[in-house]
Amino acid sequence: MVIKVYIATSSGSTKIKKQQQDVISFMAVNKIEFEECDIAANEANRKWMRENVPEELRPATGNPLPPQIFNESKYCGSYEAFFEAREDNAVYAFLGLTAPPGSKVKLLNTNTYR
Repeated sequence: MVIKVYIATSSGSTKIKKQQQDVISFMAVNKIEFEECDIAANEANRKWMRENVPEELRPATGNPLPPQIFNESKYCGSYEAFFEAREDNAVYAFLGLTAPPGSKVKLLNTNTYR
């Protein structure tokens, strides 16, 4: 299973850039295998991300903004959901991964963080 983080490398938003970097840094530091999928440079990535964020979790107006996180094709959540899971020590459950031995984690219902 590969975690896919949908990002926009050419975003003009400082907030989006910081959120993307936060997710990517966390993954790298914790040695979680992931793939960056750029929606700015690849139209297919942009279309796929927009179509696969669940309807009930899309913004009322406009399109879902990066970063959006998937485990293969299963939607995990947005940055806000990631942040909340990280604060609760539940990122592995949020990502649908088994925590490595010795990790400080909580078990949870994976629907909690959407």
